[in-house]
Amino acid sequence: MALPLTAAPCADGEQVCDLVYDWTDNARFADWADVIIGTPLAIIGLLALGFVVRWVLHRIVARVARRAERGVLGDRTDPKTFARRAQRAETMAGVFQSIITVIVIAVVATMILAEVGVNIAPIIASAGIIGIALGFGAQSLVKDFLSGIFIFMEDQYGVGDVVDLGEAVGSVEAVTLRVTRLRDVNGTVWFVPNGEILRVGNQSKNWSRAVIDVSVGYGEDLVRVQQVLREVAHDLWEDEDFKGVVIEEPEVTGVEQLAADAVTVRVMIKTAPLEQWAVARALRQRIKARFDHEGIEIPFAQRVVWHREDKRAAGQPADRAAAGDQE
Repeated sequence: MALPLTAAPCADGEQVCDLVYDWTDNARFADWADVIIGTPLAIIGLLALGFVVRWVLHRIVARVARRAERGVLGDRTDPKTFARRAQRAETMAGVFQSIITVIVIAVVATMILAEVGVNIAPIIASAGIIGIALGFGAQSLVKDFLSGIFIFMEDQYGVGDVVDLGEAVGSVEAVTLRVTRLRDVNGTVWFVPNGEILRVGNQSKNWSRAVIDVSVGYGEDLVRVQQVLREVAHDLWEDEDFKGVVIEEPEVTGVEQLAADAVTVRVMIKTAPLEQWAVARALRQRIKARFDHEGIEIPFAQRVVWHREDKRAAGQPADRAAAGDQE
C-alpha cells in the first residue's frame, strides 16, 4: 500500500521558501524564511521596478517636451514665441508626468497588497465601480480637463492673449487645465470652464491687423483720397517709433462701402500682436490732420429739407397744399 504524499509546504512562486526547504527540509523554518526574507524582498523589488518604470517614462516625456520646445523648425529667433512654446511644453510635461506617477503608484501599491496576502479582487472591483461613479458624476470636470489639455497642446491661446470665447472677450490672465481666467475691457474678471469653450477667436496670435475705414464725401476725388491715405500710411511705416510694431507695408484696398452720405475707403496695416489698436489710433489721428491740410471733407450726418409754397393763398384745394416740410 502506497504512503500518502505530504502537502508541499511552499506555495507556487515562493522561491525563498522552496530554497530554504530544500536546504533544511524544515517546513516551519521555510515558511518563516519566506515571511521574513521573501516578502520584503518582493516588496523592495516592486518598489524598485516602479521607480525604474516611472523614471524611464518621465525621461521619455521630458525628451518629447524638449523637442516640442524647440519647435518643428527649431526656430529660436523670436524670444516671445520661444518662451511661450517653452512654457507650454513644460506645463504639458508636468501634467503627463503627474499622471504617470499616479498610475505607477496605484499599480505598485496594488501589487504590494497582493504580495502581503491581501485579496485584491474586491479592491479592483471597487475601483471599477468608483471609476464608473466618478465617470457619471464628474463628466463636466473630465471634459474641462481634457479640453484644457488640448488647449495647451494646440497652443490655442496663452497668458496675455486677447481672445473671444463667446460670452467673454478680454485679455487672458491665467490658463489651467480646468478653467481660463480673462479680464475684459471694463475690468470684469471672467472664469470660463475649458469644457464650455466651443470656439476661440485669438486676436493676438503671431500677428495682428489694424483695419481703418475712412469716410469721405461724395464730392471728393477718390484717386486723390487714396493717394493721400497711402502717403500717410507709408509715413507711419517709416516712422522710427513704429519700427517692429508695423511689420508690413500698409495697404489701401480701395472703396469698401457706398453709404447714404459718405464713401468708405479701407486701410489695412499688419502689426505685431496686441499693437493693432494703438497703430489704428495713431493712423486715424494722422489722417485727420492730413485731411484738414488737404481740404478733404470727412462727412457728417446730413439731412435734406424741401420747402414748398403754401398754395392755399392762391385758391388751390387744401388737400393739394403742402402740409409742411418734406424731408
